[in-house]
Amino acid sequence: MLQSEASEYSIYRRVVSQLMQGEEQLPSLPAITLEIRRALADVNTSLSKLVGLIGRDPALSALLMKHASSALYRHSLAPKTLREVIILLGMGEVDRITMVHSIKSLFTLQTPGHKRLFVEAWERLTIKASTCAILARVLGHVTAEHALLASLLSEVGSLVVLSAFKSESVTPSSQLYEKLCNEYGKSLGIIVLKKWSVDEHYIDIVREAGNWQSSPGRSLQLLDMVNLALYHTIREYTPAAELPPLRKLAAYQKLLPPQDFITDNDKLGLVVSRRDDILSLAQAMR
Repeated sequence: MLQSEASEYSIYRRVVSQLMQGEEQLPSLPAITLEIRRALADVNTSLSKLVGLIGRDPALSALLMKHASSALYRHSLAPKTLREVIILLGMGEVDRITMVHSIKSLFTLQTPGHKRLFVEAWERLTIKASTCAILARVLGHVTAEHALLASLLSEVGSLVVLSAFKSESVTPSSQLYEKLCNEYGKSLGIIVLKKWSVDEHYIDIVREAGNWQSSPGRSLQLLDMVNLALYHTIREYTPAAELPPLRKLAAYQKLLPPQDFITDNDKLGLVVSRRDDILSLAQAMR
């Protein structure tokens, strides 16, 4: 790193460090999100009440409609109303999509530089989360919806880093932002997920994502899906990154033929062959 870049990076590090020291500065989930999640968790909540509550957030309603028509749900008759969408998706999935929507909404509408970094990061994260969901749908063991949210939350710290610069007139370059994410992303992700009272197993995923030799149990687990998706996304977005061969990953070693087929560019054949589904699902989250 050049001396000028090192000096600039030290300034950005100080800004992020200050963010970590004051929990009140960390992003909080919107009030409507908390209200919807409470209603979803209450077995006495009627469908009509839930429809009315979600209808107060037009952007979330649109996202749920869009998601219900994505590659994860192939029905001859697509749902036309919010009530039909909720019935199709189920309470658990509506809760997960509400979290996805809220995470995105926390980091938008900032300065142009901030927005640029967010768009780049969100595109990569949605591709990774969609890859994870499609892998889960094909391989089984984990629901696709669970895998999608786990993959997205595993790097929420990268988005939280952005909140350190929301009031700054200057934002870091893509390269320096990536360095900040590598240094602070996991720690910030764990802090903010605890603040949001997210289930502990998602926090465990944050800790172990990117540890290629971590793979609990003999059968495929949620972490395996997250790491396989992360591996393929790094291959796509950072071709020069130093990665072990795919077959060395603990998650890969659980795969059985023909699902373990590796292409010439060291990617799973089932990921390459389902590229259109991955792109379609990622588009539904943008």
